[in-house]
Amino acid sequence: MSLHNVTVTLPEDLLREARHMAVDQGVSLSRFIASLVEERIRSSERYAAARERALNMMREGLKLGMPDRPTWTREELHER
Repeated sequence: MSLHNVTVTLPEDLLREARHMAVDQGVSLSRFIASLVEERIRSSERYAAARERALNMMREGLKLGMPDRPTWTREELHER
């Protein structure tokens, strides 16, 4: 994996908190920010995959143990 330098501008209070959090985790500020970006990207990828699975399930429908076509008619269901 190759690494690249990027300049990021943050408000002073946000930068201060990020530095504190990085120190608390025992990592550099750069590694802390990289891990946050990576976490966000992975989360987005997992959401997209879950969404695609859900859409496929809706397209395919659920198999409920019934035949493809009902073996009864509407009239038979509504007989009294």
